[in-house]
Amino acid sequence: MNASNTGETPTSVLKSEHKVILRVIAVLQHLVDRSESGAGFEKHCLGRCVEFFRLFADACHHAKEEDLLFPALESRGIPREGGPIGCMLEEHRMARELTRQMGDAVDGDDAEGLHGAARQYIDLLTQHIHKEDNVLFAMGENVLSDTDQESLCGKFCEVACRSFGGKNLDELHRMADELEARWPAE
Repeated sequence: MNASNTGETPTSVLKSEHKVILRVIAVLQHLVDRSESGAGFEKHCLGRCVEFFRLFADACHHAKEEDLLFPALESRGIPREGGPIGCMLEEHRMARELTRQMGDAVDGDDAEGLHGAARQYIDLLTQHIHKEDNVLFAMGENVLSDTDQESLCGKFCEVACRSFGGKNLDELHRMADELEARWPAE
């Protein structure tokens, strides 16, 4: 279903955001690998990754899912309790906790603490994104009407105009670009 004049659907917007998140996850993986090998604890760049995850992955992306998409899916019969939405919400909660732990570890120059939390975050988010992209979003596309999708796309645009920790969406995309340029996946 094409929900807007641009051909975007709510799930295509979220999948596009997943790609950006996965790019920064690859940077985090690279930084953790370097740190574990003794090549240095890149405090500034690790802190930027954590900031990106707080602002883009959680405050922007997860908020769209939790506040907009998931309620729409529930209204169309996809259950929260005992269903995929409940699972995704729990994983969002876990991701927030791991992001907090990574931030605390970076602030405290705790390389081991960072390594543990980062590895868990990388595994969690990689699997989480796969489940959303390949299961939940496919379910959503089957139950959301054209009107639902148009409404969600409009609301997503409103979210995209907000500020997240004093940064707009373009600045957060630039942050991802800068991290990736500085620490490209090998």
